[in-house]
Amino acid sequence: MNCNKLGLAALHGIRVVDLTTVVFGPYATQTLADYGADVIKIEAPEGDSTRYTGPSREHGLSSLFLGVNRNKRSVVLNLKEQAAREALLALTDTADVFIHNVRPQALARLGLTAEVLCARNPRLVFVALHGFGEGGPYAGLPAYDDIIQALSGAADLMNRQSGEPRYFPTIAADKTCGQMAVHAVLAALFQRERTGRGQVIEVPMFESTVSFLLIEHFYARHLQGADVTTQPAEEDFGYPRTLASWRRPYRTSDGHVCIMPYTDENWRRFFAATGQEALAADARFKDIGARTRNIAALYAIAGETVARASTAYWLELCRKLQIPCAAIQRLQDLERDPHLQAVGLFHEIETTDGTAYCFVKNPVRLSDSVVEPTLPPRLGEHTQEVLGALDLPAEVLNQVLEQMLGNARDSQCAPASNVANPL
Repeated sequence: MNCNKLGLAALHGIRVVDLTTVVFGPYATQTLADYGADVIKIEAPEGDSTRYTGPSREHGLSSLFLGVNRNKRSVVLNLKEQAAREALLALTDTADVFIHNVRPQALARLGLTAEVLCARNPRLVFVALHGFGEGGPYAGLPAYDDIIQALSGAADLMNRQSGEPRYFPTIAADKTCGQMAVHAVLAALFQRERTGRGQVIEVPMFESTVSFLLIEHFYARHLQGADVTTQPAEEDFGYPRTLASWRRPYRTSDGHVCIMPYTDENWRRFFAATGQEALAADARFKDIGARTRNIAALYAIAGETVARASTAYWLELCRKLQIPCAAIQRLQDLERDPHLQAVGLFHEIETTDGTAYCFVKNPVRLSDSVVEPTLPPRLGEHTQEVLGALDLPAEVLNQVLEQMLGNARDSQCAPASNVANPL
């Protein structure tokens, strides 16, 4: 039910100047755009590198770019030029949020520090997306998802479970930290409603990812003091249930299935239905505390049991026993999943020339705020529209537009090439 009487999205009227690239920042600003913010993506003349990452129908609208840049407007500014910097300052004077993932040293050279921008616009929420927090020895170092997964313990978690250091097969740090940035922005905007003042936010990837992973994996270290002069034992860290080598989809007689008995009652039903009633009274498995201490043995028993019957058998049995259970879906199966179809997670957008693109919508639903997805912008598509609405001196506006047109002509003459990046 949409109870919105005014027809306005949740963040209607909020302007975000988005000086971010790749995934961390663009994913955050896309979410803000999904809630109705006017996100103006500031791009260098060559554009965000992800415009060229993956397959595309149109040069500059690659698959990865499509995934994190919907509902935005694009303005091209060559910030090496004085006129472009003046235009950006004027635009930021009209903004509620300025968000960037430029290294601090480079931002200072451009004269776009928090001190400068917030002095001009005291209501501005200035958001710095850094690899590492300011004040530490890593501050200012470049960081990408793989680097953060290595440093944060993610690769070590994979090693503990599988015996080989690996990265998660998804850009987990970028996306997790992007959502942390979103809730920080929303909190600052809410506080501004009370105080009338903006503030400076720092979202560091390294610290944010460590915090995320150690929710469960700090484990026994939670019970100890913070003395770092003594090396804690390896077993103090790591949540045993998630690190057990048997924690994976169970092999059945004809495939795989995910079975997740969790509560005491779940396990009693599982043991009874599989002719192993004695295990329900086994001291190793009698309650969640005991099962956690003996999780590797428990998962091994369950795995050996599940291997004796078919996937369909286990899905039906667990449904009857009310034990959480699911089939293994491939990525290419997801669009046909009946639940995802029913809730409309996948959305098609057709361009004026009839080209159709498929998007994954924001899964969060607000009863009073609906924003239908729009195609990510072409490079510089809204430069004249956005800058023309500012109170810019005519000579500054003309210089910026001439620079953009000149760069466009140069790019048309140059041979097309993919921009290399670590994704």
